[in-house]
Amino acid sequence: MKPEKSMFPVRLRILILAGAGFLLLAGVTGRMIWLMVWQSAYYEEEAADVQQRERAIKAARGEIYDRRGTLLAGNRTVCTVSVVHNQVEEPEQVIDRLTEILEIDRDTVRKKVEKYSSREIIASNVDKEKGDEIRALHLAGVKVDEDYKRYYPYGTLASKILGFTGGDNQGILGLEVQYDALLQGTNGVILTPTDASGTELVQEAEQRIEPVAGNNLYLTLDADIQSFAQQTAESLYEEKSALHVSIIVMNPQNGEIYAMADVPEYDLNDPFTLFHEDGSAYSEEELAALTEKERSDLRNRMWRNFCINDTYEPGSTFKIITMAAGLSEGVVTPESTFFCPGYKIVEDRRIRCHKSGGHGSETFVQGAMNSCNPVFMEVGLRMGPAVFMKYIEQFQILQKTGVDLPGEASTIMHELENIGEVELATMSFGQSFQLTPLRHLTTICSLINGGKTIIPHLGAYSESADGSSVEYFTWESQGQVLESDISETVRTILEAVVAEGSGNKAYIEGYRVGGKTATSEKLPRGNGKYISSFVGFAPADDPQIAVLVLVNEPQGVYYGGTVCAPAAAAVLENILPFLEERY
Repeated sequence: MKPEKSMFPVRLRILILAGAGFLLLAGVTGRMIWLMVWQSAYYEEEAADVQQRERAIKAARGEIYDRRGTLLAGNRTVCTVSVVHNQVEEPEQVIDRLTEILEIDRDTVRKKVEKYSSREIIASNVDKEKGDEIRALHLAGVKVDEDYKRYYPYGTLASKILGFTGGDNQGILGLEVQYDALLQGTNGVILTPTDASGTELVQEAEQRIEPVAGNNLYLTLDADIQSFAQQTAESLYEEKSALHVSIIVMNPQNGEIYAMADVPEYDLNDPFTLFHEDGSAYSEEELAALTEKERSDLRNRMWRNFCINDTYEPGSTFKIITMAAGLSEGVVTPESTFFCPGYKIVEDRRIRCHKSGGHGSETFVQGAMNSCNPVFMEVGLRMGPAVFMKYIEQFQILQKTGVDLPGEASTIMHELENIGEVELATMSFGQSFQLTPLRHLTTICSLINGGKTIIPHLGAYSESADGSSVEYFTWESQGQVLESDISETVRTILEAVVAEGSGNKAYIEGYRVGGKTATSEKLPRGNGKYISSFVGFAPADDPQIAVLVLVNEPQGVYYGGTVCAPAAAAVLENILPFLEERY
């Protein structure tokens, strides 16, 4: 008799299978609940992406105005033309008309029209007139969306300051990139419903999210002063066949920049076209002979702003710094006497004065009026390297100015341990180190305004496109660097330089003007290349305007007092009459 088989293993298998089925069903149910409840928003968004086509509505870039509301950078309406492949009904007609109107290579248009994609851009920055012409044809599958292109009403005016934007309307140079986040708006969007194949659903309405325009930027710059400074610089540039000419005009009390010209300027509406130094454009043959790197280098050189991007040896205008330091330290007074035989022996060097026969006996004030090198070498040597460098640091010469423009260069200065008597002597009259023109002028402003530091700047305030909110920028003084009575003495001496000394060509009848000339020989010495400059301010007793004129490599007569002082006088003479009325 066979033993009876147990039913337990069979029942166990059934129970295991039933349990597994239950667990599987519970997992599927839980997954469905998780997807339908907690992940519903995500998949709703994913489904919407599949079921609708998105086109951006470009936001208008904020505009840039001068201090009196003159528009310096605005926008022009342009169009972006695109095609949606599966909406095109008559491809040959589309290709024909777009090729004709947009004046684009036919093969290029065909490739884009026949490319299977949700949206293919045919051309951007299309003139509005052409965009309207295409829109009026009602070509199926062709979209014409309005966009904005930067426009500069005055072309070359303040080009080195304003900078320009790229094809995507983002800032590339100057204030356009410095304040890019402020000027950029927020793009809107058009959402067009489609079916699974991407075909637009005509019966469904489009959703439109409106763009928000960028904030407008108001500057301290005065378009009239900038225009006159630029014209003056252009005249000097042509007259002296110079490498370039720079003019900065600013308020020495608060750092507001009224003008910053650096000739030759370039056309902001056509910033990539290369020009020769004589103003003529490069021919196609000349461009073809250049490598891409050579073209890029030429453009970068054309866009550079010497006032902040490059450094130079300031020469005798730096004697203002030595003067302030020596008076403050007490190693010299206005009445101190000196003797100039035409040179000064420092260690094993004979360092010449610009007047080979010498100035003879003179007071410190007369030494300043004569721009006598031996006098200022003696003042520097009396202080010694450590004290002299103390004032260099105190007057913030080693710091960047903090101007709201990109690419500011740093001062190139000796380390204290490397300054011997020869180095100190040459530093005292502005040689053997380099700084930017703006750094130099900013320091001089702090020495004539009562001794307080300033931050040179161009940004005044921003305003929302609808005028509902305004934000004023703050540019506070960083403290006192010179006693007010020493500052007054410096102003008095510099007024004498213009009234009776080497800066007499900057004298203006009826106004008290102070200033200092400079003629510095470029490295390597003996190459016959110079930088002529003049720093002036008015009124001398309470400076409200300061100007620096710099001519790089003037041909013929190159002395700062002859070349630059008259130009500074012309700028001041045109500004001073309406300065009080405007500001």
